[in-house]
Amino acid sequence: MFIRLETNDELLVDGGSFLSEEVQYNLLHRISEVSDALSIKTANNRMIFAQTQGQKAWLWVSKETPLEEQKEILQNLVNYLNSNQLPGVSGDPQIAEMFAEFFSKKRGMGYETEMTMESYHCPKLIKPVNVPGEIRKATLEDIDTVAAYLAGFVEDAFGTSVEASTQQSKAQTMIETGNLYFWLINGKPVSMANISHRSPRHARINAVFTPITHRKNGYASALVAELCENIHSEGLVPMLYADISNPDSNKVYKNIGFIESGKIAEIKFIE
Repeated sequence: MFIRLETNDELLVDGGSFLSEEVQYNLLHRISEVSDALSIKTANNRMIFAQTQGQKAWLWVSKETPLEEQKEILQNLVNYLNSNQLPGVSGDPQIAEMFAEFFSKKRGMGYETEMTMESYHCPKLIKPVNVPGEIRKATLEDIDTVAAYLAGFVEDAFGTSVEASTQQSKAQTMIETGNLYFWLINGKPVSMANISHRSPRHARINAVFTPITHRKNGYASALVAELCENIHSEGLVPMLYADISNPDSNKVYKNIGFIESGKIAEIKFIE
């Protein structure tokens, strides 16, 4: 019933019903590129399951699939996974909840929703005006600032306090991709954002962070807008995910042209 989902699989590139939900499930493009990921689909192209080792899986089931068939697919998937280590699942809230119920019952464990995100895409940019400052690409000289900003991002997103020193390696990796940017005021960083991945039709923005002392000035809006302009110039559409529990960030994105494109629930399993 399940077959391997290849990198640039036809279902991801030009596959019918998936395309109507592509923004919502954009991360599947990235996971499918990982060589040791478990990436599978149904032979009829109505489901995708993809998981990198040790991470939550992403699960897509076409909305065109009748409910009883959805249940059958998910039950078969739970049986197929058998002893696989699975810390959680991300997907449409209804589908993710259904899978979590089947999976947790079979494994004798619990589950809870950690976060619900809204996916957004920006087909037409509304560029903010009268925001001072300028954009600059991050360099390795900025590694301490990036690490501190990443620690702040983790605390904002997950409520977990981490030392900036633990983010140094990630900061270096992000800088070396050449896709990490600052918004500067008088030459000093006041906001950060990253273009994390490009798929056939979209480019995903993440790690948007502004320290508390610099918020409410439009810096994140200006920076993300500049990245959107660059992405549009490449012939791609910007997209991102935002935690629905943070109304300020959601408002920022909507104000510069981002359109809601479907929710994703992140569910974790509890032993």
